[in-house]
Amino acid sequence: MKKLEEYVRSIPDFPEPGVIFRDITSILQDADGLQLAIDSMQACLDGLDVDVIVGTESRGFIFGMPIAYNLHKPFVPIRKKGKLPCETVSKSYDLEYGSATIEIHKDAIKPGQKVAIIDDLIATGGTIEAAAKLVEELGGEVVKIVFLMELAGLNGVKKLDGYNVESIIRYEGK
Repeated sequence: MKKLEEYVRSIPDFPEPGVIFRDITSILQDADGLQLAIDSMQACLDGLDVDVIVGTESRGFIFGMPIAYNLHKPFVPIRKKGKLPCETVSKSYDLEYGSATIEIHKDAIKPGQKVAIIDDLIATGGTIEAAAKLVEELGGEVVKIVFLMELAGLNGVKKLDGYNVESIIRYEGK
């Protein structure tokens, strides 16, 4: 059986020279790779008391939904501003060039619920830091944050100091 890293397609000089883009579509397009990715991420939750799985738009949905389904837990999406129809709470954060805002339905997390946040990639950490703060603002407790991949050279996990964070694949560069 192949290692998960073998399913990731690395594309040099995208989106700019010197960057190696780690493409997850090659994992999604292979049944064995997809199953290995989901199973590996889900295994990070073994032994944890989790009430809700949260995924960030959009690739956190891809990996979070099957984990929620497998564990028979509700799934809560965190979306880009303006995409959710009911009353929301929002959090803005800085990007490399500019800023962004994410939102969650105000009634999506109940006080005291234990939450696992799932996403495909941690780079600079801004999105997930904002997501964790939204969960906490609603009274939830973030018990685990799981990524498929980590770009360690961007130091995004430093923004998540104090959280239980795990990445399946860790790339040293950017």
